[in-house]
Formats: sequence, structure tokens, C-alpha cells
Amino acid sequence: MNDTRRHYFLPLAFLFLALILATPSHAATAVKVLLWDKGGDAEMSTDLGMGAKDMSKATMGVRLSTATVPAGDVTFEVTNDSKETVHEMIIAPVPAGGKPLPYIAADNLVDEDGANHLGEVSELDPGKSGALRLNLKPGKYVLFCNIPGHYMTGMWAVLTVK
Repeated sequence: MNDTRRHYFLPLAFLFLALILATPSHAATAVKVLLWDKGGDAEMSTDLGMGAKDMSKATMGVRLSTATVPAGDVTFEVTNDSKETVHEMIIAPVPAGGKPLPYIAADNLVDEDGANHLGEVSELDPGKSGALRLNLKPGKYVLFCNIPGHYMTGMWAVLTVK
């Protein structure tokens, strides 16, 4: 390559590289979700659904690596940290106006269709993991376990999408 061509080629190559590096990535935001419980012998509360004020009695829960993410693609990396109990993770929009999730008391679980669920990582055996990727709009979402009895023991968390 002669010197004149090299003189133009190198700056253009650096400009091209700079444009590639400056272009936003379309990689999903990752949220690590830990499904936990205090074991089968723990006394289970039955009044700790979404909005409960005193979560100190919770014997099961959902822990998020972050409570706020940007709108767009979000990957939920879910791990069941229990030693003996199957758990799952379902995501639904938080109902408007502070309303509770629709609950079927006779079955001891949330009405997933009535809650407009967006997806789930189905039943995970103890120690197992799964993932779910969704494109989320700004708003608040609740992540919960809907194995009968688990939601009301405090097994939920709220995620804000901005």
C-alpha cells in the first residue's frame, strides 16, 4: 500500500472501529433471581402476599440481584436455592391502583391468567436453574412462586423497569 492510501486508510479504520464500539449493544440486562426457603420444618405464614408490611416472618422468598432495570430485553437467571423444595418463578405486571394479585384461596395460589402473567421458569427442583428472557416496557412487575402456598409465605419480589 502506498503512503497516500495508508494516509487515508488508517484514520478511516479508526473511525469505523470507534463507531462499532460506540453503538449500543442489544444484549439483554441480566437479573439474577434466587428462590429461597428456610426448609420444610419452618412454620409457614399465610398472610405475606404482595404488599405485606412485615416480611420478617417470611419463610420463603424471591431475592433479586437488582430491583431496577432499563426497559428492553431482560434475562432472568433463576436458581432454586432450596435444599428440599420445588419452586418456580412467574412474572406479571403489578396491578394498577395498589390492587392485590387475583388470588384463588381454595387452591392457595395466584390466578396466573387473571394476573396477566408474562412468562415463567417452571418448577425447578432443589439446586436447579433456568432462564427466561422478556422484552419489558417501563412499569412495575412482580416475580413470584406460585406453587400452592408459597406466594402467601412471602415468595415474591417487585422489579421496576424504567
